[in-house]
Amino acid sequence: MASLDFLSGGRVLFGVGGGWNREEMGNHGTRFESRWGVMRERIEAMKEIWTKDIATYRGRFVDFEAIWSWPKPVRKPHPPVIVGGQGPRTLERVVRYGDEWMPNARGQKDSFKEKMDRLNEMAAKAGRGKIPTSLFFAPTDAAALERHKKEGVRRALFYVASAAKDALLPRMDALAALARQVG
Repeated sequence: MASLDFLSGGRVLFGVGGGWNREEMGNHGTRFESRWGVMRERIEAMKEIWTKDIATYRGRFVDFEAIWSWPKPVRKPHPPVIVGGQGPRTLERVVRYGDEWMPNARGQKDSFKEKMDRLNEMAAKAGRGKIPTSLFFAPTDAAALERHKKEGVRRALFYVASAAKDALLPRMDALAALARQVG
């Protein structure tokens, strides 16, 4: 991630999620029951590596002594860690080690305002500033996007299915026009 941030001139957004799919977690070498602890420690360890010339980390799943790693990220202190999810403890995780929250808006008709308000109350109690929200699988109609924007959503990420170039480019052009319209 640090290399991508460096090469992109500080434009990397680092989205993370603990995963809901047991088989997928196993394929990645992580026991499903320990995925949250693994994710937290790996993020904490990356932040140490990104922000220190000599990094050390001690945890249950991640453990290393005095390592050096370059390049460092361009963005300071590091690329934003965007924590995805909507589970019962997601907001706690965002406050603990995330820089932004990214719920999945696919099929959601409800507002995210109540959860965004709760997130920021939790952040304030933890001595943190306001934590922004991005929507994954953002709706593709202007009225819904305007409503989310007024409620405080910072960024909308659209899903674009794989397709041939002739089908894909017009779809991307339409989404770009929608993004310009809503701002």
